[in-house]
Amino acid sequence: MSTTDAVPVTLAEIARIAGVGRAAVSNWRRRHDSFPTRIGGTDVSPQFSLAEVEQWLRDNGRLGDVGGRELLWPRFEALSSRDESGLAVAEAARRMRSSRARVAHPELSAQARELVAEAAKLGRREGPRETFEFLLQRWLETHVRQLSTTPPQLAALMAQAALAVRLGEDADGLTVLDPACGTGHLPAAVAREYGGSGLTVLACERDPALAALAAARLGFIADDRDVRTEVVTADALRKDCFAGTPADMALCNPPFNERDWGYEELATDQRWTHGLPPRTEPELAWVQHLLSHLRPGGAAVVVLPPAVASRKAGRRIRGSLLRTGVLRAVVALPPGSAQPHSVSLQLWALRATADGPSAAPPAQDALLVDATRFARPGAREPGPDWDALGSFVRIALEVLDRPDRNPPEGAVRVPLLDLLDDEVDVTPGRYAVSGAEPSRAELAASWRELTTQLADLTGCAQYLAGLDLRPRTPQTTATVGNLVKAGALTLLAGQQPSDGVPSPGAAGLPLLTVSDLLQDGVPGGRVPEGTAHAVAEEGAVVVAGVIRAFSAWVHQGPPTALGTQLYALRVDPEKLDAHFLAGCLRAPANGRQADTHASSSSRVDIRRLQVLPLPLEEQAAYAAAFRRLTDFEDLLARAEDLGRRLVNDVSDRLAAGGLGD
Repeated sequence: MSTTDAVPVTLAEIARIAGVGRAAVSNWRRRHDSFPTRIGGTDVSPQFSLAEVEQWLRDNGRLGDVGGRELLWPRFEALSSRDESGLAVAEAARRMRSSRARVAHPELSAQARELVAEAAKLGRREGPRETFEFLLQRWLETHVRQLSTTPPQLAALMAQAALAVRLGEDADGLTVLDPACGTGHLPAAVAREYGGSGLTVLACERDPALAALAAARLGFIADDRDVRTEVVTADALRKDCFAGTPADMALCNPPFNERDWGYEELATDQRWTHGLPPRTEPELAWVQHLLSHLRPGGAAVVVLPPAVASRKAGRRIRGSLLRTGVLRAVVALPPGSAQPHSVSLQLWALRATADGPSAAPPAQDALLVDATRFARPGAREPGPDWDALGSFVRIALEVLDRPDRNPPEGAVRVPLLDLLDDEVDVTPGRYAVSGAEPSRAELAASWRELTTQLADLTGCAQYLAGLDLRPRTPQTTATVGNLVKAGALTLLAGQQPSDGVPSPGAAGLPLLTVSDLLQDGVPGGRVPEGTAHAVAEEGAVVVAGVIRAFSAWVHQGPPTALGTQLYALRVDPEKLDAHFLAGCLRAPANGRQADTHASSSSRVDIRRLQVLPLPLEEQAAYAAAFRRLTDFEDLLARAEDLGRRLVNDVSDRLAAGGLGD
């Protein structure tokens, strides 16, 4: 029996394998008696045999070009546990890099070993790094609730911050430590950001599956650059595998709020030079662990929950870190920067005291940076504007050792005498003012702008109110699928970047995703030009095919690559007006009719969306009305945003006694 016979797949997984929407698979199931029968699951979420599905797709010419890796992943997912699937992905990566690599995980089952061999063969054929990144991303998505990873944008920012805080020349041969590396996001970011050669990466992770995946990821980096890597499986607090090994930089996103971190057995540990961390302050144990490994002048950047900056139990250690000049900066991040997404996490930048006759005296202040305002405006889900956040933090850290330069707005140097009080609270929001108070002239300008927007809004409202709208009656309609067959438009489906993680700043086409739409609609990543992505050109109609973000609009601006659940419709201008098409498609009733499920995360079958079959000359009037309706919606949102800001500014001014006679 083939190992694929007993592997179950859902409708969503079949859609991924075939490169179509889930609704298309449901349609195949209804229309074709030969479609495989259900082997498990429920009527709402049925499961099918992967082997039978693969054969049916091949027989019906629907497997497409994306089947290789997609067919592979359900078999990894079907392994006995999260750990075995993770170890199997890591083992496959090692085999992809070298077919003669010795077996690192002999405990894998026979099924897993067979799968590893097939994955390695596929990876060597389709690209080892790309195949590994695909499998790793799927593994992380599948187990997202059990894992806490560092987003690539935050990892890059932490690496840049450590390079900026560290003292000394940027000589070759730096050593970097991450004692809780997870799947290796932070060490990988350092390797990308560090421009020198001879980099040594030392990493530790107590979870064997995560450690194996980190070693695999760093192995690919070592193949391309002069990087030496060593990943150890251990609990770094209880067993310091790199004790006595000095590092130039240390980065860490440690586990939060763990009470069983080794308080009793480590009570006399020599790492606690700033005081024994209380049982309730495991994060301060990680901070001192990092410091114990730094060379003089070396830098550490660590992600911490905001309570560490103010909890009473940790004030003595915070006071010692400040008095010795070790704690150099605290950056408050916007909510959504990393898990837990609802919390405004902090970055602590630390520097080991430099020694020698030329060493500078301990610092007399600390830099506190409030970057919480860099959340994306109008976001439905928390998340930062990474470009603006990164630029602001880098500029703030540039003044760390430059007393002749003023910090940017939102950052402040606070004298140690002000911080070393009874609380020793280093929360940036207590000292750094994020955003200056608007002047009287700025307030007046904002009121004039709002008045103009309200006038434009009134004009749009009058136009729309004057439309002769007849009651809704049944109409003959054409579906998007019909229009595609008739050659009136071309449908392109967006997809996930090949490496699973779009770059926030690399050259290439901007990448728009559903997550971007749920925040501010601005593309949050980029993909290399020339890659096989659906691209929305000027004048194309873009449709978001998921209920929580369902919409359609005419694309304006530069070509933009589209992520999954986004579609580009290129119209034949002799048959369709793009604005008319977008207006018809975005009608809420249209989306509800094309939706196949009731949840907000369900997909819309784009081909079932309906359009009025009007001659081109009659479409113009509808297109004009749709455009004014879009203008009305945009003006309404802008006026609401500006109005709320004015309410807040005026309320603050009145509450401070700012009302004149």
